[in-house]
Amino acid sequence: MTRSWWGWGNVEDAVRGEELDALLSRVRALTSGELTGHEPPDPASLGLPAPRVSPPDALAGLCSADPADRAGHAHGKAFRDVVRNLRGDLRHVPDLVARPRHERDLAALLDWCSGEGIAVIPYGGGSSVVGGVEPRFDDRPAVTVDLERLDRVLEVDPVSRAARIQAGVYGPHLEEQLRPDGLTLRHFPQSFEFSTLGGWLATRSGGHYATLYTHIDDMVESLRVLTPSGVSESRRLPGSGAGPSPDRLFLGSEGILGVITEAWMRLQRRPEWRARASVHFADHAAAVAATRAIAQSGLHPANCRLLDASEALINTGVAVGGGVLLLAFESADHPVQASLDRALELCRDHGGEVPERPGGRGAGDAWRSSFLRMPYQRDALARHAVIAETFETACTWDRFAELHAAVTEAARTAMREVAGEGVVTCRFTHVYPDGPAPYFGVYAPGRWDGLVAQWDEIKAAVSEAIAANGGTITHHHAVGRDHRPWYDRQRPGPFAAALAAAKNALDPSGVLNPGVLVDAPGPAR
Repeated sequence: MTRSWWGWGNVEDAVRGEELDALLSRVRALTSGELTGHEPPDPASLGLPAPRVSPPDALAGLCSADPADRAGHAHGKAFRDVVRNLRGDLRHVPDLVARPRHERDLAALLDWCSGEGIAVIPYGGGSSVVGGVEPRFDDRPAVTVDLERLDRVLEVDPVSRAARIQAGVYGPHLEEQLRPDGLTLRHFPQSFEFSTLGGWLATRSGGHYATLYTHIDDMVESLRVLTPSGVSESRRLPGSGAGPSPDRLFLGSEGILGVITEAWMRLQRRPEWRARASVHFADHAAAVAATRAIAQSGLHPANCRLLDASEALINTGVAVGGGVLLLAFESADHPVQASLDRALELCRDHGGEVPERPGGRGAGDAWRSSFLRMPYQRDALARHAVIAETFETACTWDRFAELHAAVTEAARTAMREVAGEGVVTCRFTHVYPDGPAPYFGVYAPGRWDGLVAQWDEIKAAVSEAIAANGGTITHHHAVGRDHRPWYDRQRPGPFAAALAAAKNALDPSGVLNPGVLVDAPGPAR
């Protein structure tokens, strides 16, 4: 397979042929627009500036200045990233891409960059959708440090059911290495195939489980992190009350404090029992109430994903007035049909209907297939000047109706002003006893020469609505550079000062991922 430098995933898996025709046909029914296709440029034709730095001889073998390599590491995989790549708009590219083979290489790279004031962008799979891996600054050269060579499961503890794993391992390769022991991390974000353990940890990724084990945080036993000031390695423990957690300092730190190189991760046995069902609702408020009842029941379904009517129609083909709730239970220890049966009772209490036998195939299978193809379809729409992107948040249950209405109206108004009439969808990716994590999608006609500006206006309007109505600027996509204005308003002032102090202590030269989470100091040499 060939990784796409400009968009999502593998070149061979791109949307084409009948799938593309069907996608564009659905879009024409929803929006207006010319839908003219555009081809991505050859990176060699972009005229990238020459690297501003040369590595010392001892590190030269780790570093690449290849134009395709630099272009492929310049942006993440957000809609605006894909569009800029398609248009050949690479204003900021790393000067070099370095691939350390082990921690000694990484330590040497950090020493060199710290001494020369060269920015270091830690890079896992590059699936960031918030500008987290983009060297978006002009005042210093940048080296992207790609950890893909640190990709091994180093040790398995079957008694404690944990494993020591290098941070650069991609999701599929991680699961392959755990399979012989009958174990699994069971963390499956949508980016699973093209993201790494280190990236999940650095961004506090949300994964497979809709309840209970929602974030990668819940699976961490200890971390090992290389910082410019030394190595931080926490002790393996099931739990500890010894002061603030060292791991919590680095989880979600997005590479500004150090580079995560290893982690002991809590594992599970592979599920043997499964049960699932799809529930249809005529009223969205009733569907939300049923979902809340399940989230507060202690049943802990693995999947509890509520699709609103538009989301259900677009991605499962099901026409329903209020929405579709996808439920699934799984266990490696015991049958789970009784749990599903009780969840369905709660749904029926709120007017839900099960049009298929529990555990049967239907909307859930259609959703899963669509879910895996969504990023590829988004890229195909971007090539045809269609605005197609998502944003996510979380709020308490008592604020959801107000937030949902405000965000939907803000998105529709912004789309109408900058693009024309569009479609807004909503689904829950995760649910908690005290609130859901709504995930919105927008589809609108765009202008090829103005797609990025159009999306930025829509994104800003939506972000303001989220901030004003009790939501978080991100539930699992991270902060990066794109969410900084709203993150700065959300976090408490004393915590911001403490984070800046930690940054200064661990990265005194200020070279690690400048501009993410905290303001970047000037270049030091």
